[in-house]
Amino acid sequence: MKPRRQSNFELLRIISMLMVLAVHIDGASLGLPDLRGNLWALDSRSAWQLAVESLTIVGVNCFTLISGYFGIRLRIKSVFSYLFQCMFYAVGLYALLLVVKPSAGSIDGLLESFMVLTHTDLWYVPAYFGLMLLSPFLNMATDTLGKRQSGYILLTFIIFNVWGGWLWGGSFNPTGYTLVQLIMMYLTGRFLSVCDFDALRLQRPALMFGTAYLLLAASVMISAIYDLPKAYAYNSPLVIAESISLFLSFRFIRIESRTINYVAQSAFAVYLIHKQPRIFGEVMKPAVIEAWRGLSIATFSLYAIALMAAIYSVAMAADMIRRYIDVKICKFFNTPSPIHSFFRNFAR
Repeated sequence: MKPRRQSNFELLRIISMLMVLAVHIDGASLGLPDLRGNLWALDSRSAWQLAVESLTIVGVNCFTLISGYFGIRLRIKSVFSYLFQCMFYAVGLYALLLVVKPSAGSIDGLLESFMVLTHTDLWYVPAYFGLMLLSPFLNMATDTLGKRQSGYILLTFIIFNVWGGWLWGGSFNPTGYTLVQLIMMYLTGRFLSVCDFDALRLQRPALMFGTAYLLLAASVMISAIYDLPKAYAYNSPLVIAESISLFLSFRFIRIESRTINYVAQSAFAVYLIHKQPRIFGEVMKPAVIEAWRGLSIATFSLYAIALMAAIYSVAMAADMIRRYIDVKICKFFNTPSPIHSFFRNFAR
C-alpha cells in the first residue's frame, strides 16, 4: 500500500522545483554579479539577482530532504519508472528537435539520449539514481543505529562535508553537485523524520522556522557580496541551515489538497524538460537574457513568474502522457500472459 501523500511536503516539492527554475533563470542564465566585497558596486539589479539566488538556492537540497524524510523504497518498478521518466524526456525532446530542425541533431545524438546516466548534462539524474541504489543501505543503517548514534554520525558527516568539501574544495564534494551531497541531505531528512518536535512545545513553529529561513537567506546574500562561489554552494553551512529551516517550516504546516498532490507529481518533469541542453541553451537562456536587458526589474519579475508557470504547465501536460505509458508498461509486466511469462523466465 502506497503511503499517503502529505500536501504540505508536496507543496514544498512544487516550490523547490520552482526555486530550481528561478536559479536557472537568475544565476545560470544571467550570470551573477561577482562584487568581491565592493559594496559600492551593489546596484538595484545586482541586489535583485543576489536576493533571488539567496532565497531559491535551497531548492535542490529541499527536494532531497523530502526523499530522505519519507525514505526511498527501492523496487524494480521504481527503478524502471525513474529511468523511463528520464529517457522519455531525453529521447522525446531530442527526437522533437530532429523533426523541427534536422540539421541541429544527428542519429548518433538520438541514440546517446537513451543513455541518461552517462551521456547527460543533468548532474542530478545519475546522482539521484546512485542515491536510489544506496537507499536500502542508508535506511537500514539509520534504522539500526537509532536516533542518538545516527545523529552523531550525521553531524560528523556534515562537518566533514563542510570542512573538507566546502571550505577546502575537496574533490569528493567541492560545491554540492555530487552524490555525496545527496547522501548527506537524504540522511538529514531521515534524521528529521524521527525527531520529536512536538516534545519541544514550540510556539508557532512554522513561523519560527520560516523566519529563520529568511534570516539565513539574508546571511547568504551578504556572504555572496564577499565570496560568490562559496556563498551559493549547496554544501555551504548557511545554505544547508537555510534548507533545513525551510523544510521544517513546511513540516508544521497542516494542509490537505488533492490538487497540490497532483501538481507535485510533475515536479521532476519540470527539471528534465527545461534543463535539456538545447532547450535551455538555445531557447530559454537567450530569451531570459533578452528580457533582462529590455525590461525593468518589476516587469522582468512578472515575466520570470509567467515563464516558470508556463514551463510547469507544459511539464504537467507532457507528464500526463508519460505517466499513462508508464502505467501501461507496468500493467503489461504484471499481467499473466505467455509473453509476460517469457520475460519473467528470461529475467531469472
